[in-house]
Amino acid sequence: MAVRKVFKVFKTLLFLAAAAYFAFMLMLAFFQKKYIYYPARDIITTPGLKGMEYEDIYFDSSDGVRLNGWFFPPTDDRGETVLFCHGNADNISYFIDDVRTFMDIGLGVFIFDYRGYGRSGGNQSETGTYFDAEAAWKWLTKDRNINPSKIIIAGRSLGGAIAAWLAKEHKPRALFLETAFTSVEDIASKTHPFVPVRFFLRYKYSTLDYLLKVKAPVLVVHSKDDTVVPFIHGQKLYAAAPSPKKFIELSGTHRNCFVESAEIYTEGIKDFLESTR
Repeated sequence: MAVRKVFKVFKTLLFLAAAAYFAFMLMLAFFQKKYIYYPARDIITTPGLKGMEYEDIYFDSSDGVRLNGWFFPPTDDRGETVLFCHGNADNISYFIDDVRTFMDIGLGVFIFDYRGYGRSGGNQSETGTYFDAEAAWKWLTKDRNINPSKIIIAGRSLGGAIAAWLAKEHKPRALFLETAFTSVEDIASKTHPFVPVRFFLRYKYSTLDYLLKVKAPVLVVHSKDDTVVPFIHGQKLYAAAPSPKKFIELSGTHRNCFVESAEIYTEGIKDFLESTR
């Protein structure tokens, strides 16, 4: 009797554990969008309030979504411009200091919000972010008449996947991958090792796969202290990147490494651009 009772309790516990595991997987499957995107709608400041000259731009994605961005013209004669794809959180108003970093070394910047972020319309989706990046490229090359050989596509964190996708579709001056991951699946499989993420993951953002098709100089920037996107992701991206390429190792967290290692970051960019001219 005692053995039968223990076995019954064991079966009950096993059933509860299986039910909890199944419920957890369902939650991940149905709510994974909330794990991918953390958009902010409110614009917390503007470049004008910080004394910067810029143009407030509205343009349309190919599927009709109205998008918003800020354009800062180049400050030197080379006329090189960074098309900046930000990460999965906040909006363009959180990246003004990053824009200033590029401008301080003579680069122009076009930073835009994906659909569902800031003043851009629509709702977030992976395909949508690619449409939006393509629309930003088109605005620079068609509306602004900037030669592709003068455009540097830069992407930070999730924006790295979007930037790599765009770079494989065109031939830019260069591609910058900053604290980028190899793929969403690789990140998710580490944070949820007991979940078969590949079977229900709707978001791919396969940076590494896109990078293999890029035909432009590549700069990879990553912090050894990054716990959000571990350092190994940057190392793998660098190993897969075509030549010429450069790796800049920073110190500091996923978000703050660009401030904490500001001199290493800016000098590394200048050296890379000079060596690939």
